[in-house]
Amino acid sequence: MNKSVQAKPAAEARSDFIEKIGVIVQTEGLPRIAGRVLAMLLYDGERASFGQLAEALQVSRGSISSSVRLLETQQLIKRVAQPGDRQDYFQIVPNAFSNLIEASVLRMRRAAADIEELLREIPDTEVGPRQRVQEYARYYHAMSDGMIETARVLRETPSLGTGDA
Repeated sequence: MNKSVQAKPAAEARSDFIEKIGVIVQTEGLPRIAGRVLAMLLYDGERASFGQLAEALQVSRGSISSSVRLLETQQLIKRVAQPGDRQDYFQIVPNAFSNLIEASVLRMRRAAADIEELLREIPDTEVGPRQRVQEYARYYHAMSDGMIETARVLRETPSLGTGDA
């Protein structure tokens, strides 16, 4: 039996999206506020100032400041100027999600290299531990290879908008 889902009013759908993305991002180890900032910029597709973000999300400007810095370092959003306005505005960057994947690939490759370096220190006589540690390094290599392909696909797929609305 196929149960039809009724669409919510736009404001409620937006609010639910922002909150749920905040929770998802939090489960990935980042602050919930950063996820909510990302979600708002993503959903709205428009530039937003510190003040607009703080007011819309009902959080302090300090929370917004630390969140946007984090999202900027993850290459998910960028700081932009509005002609005639001294405030900083923020928007989603083009290829935001492939940027995020590529940053993860770099971390995975570093982890694989570190594990392989440790593997060289394990005596050849320790066959079981060597095999398990080698398998652990292979895991990171396989994940990074798959993620590179994912980033390539995301970059080749036309974007529906980058926040320049």
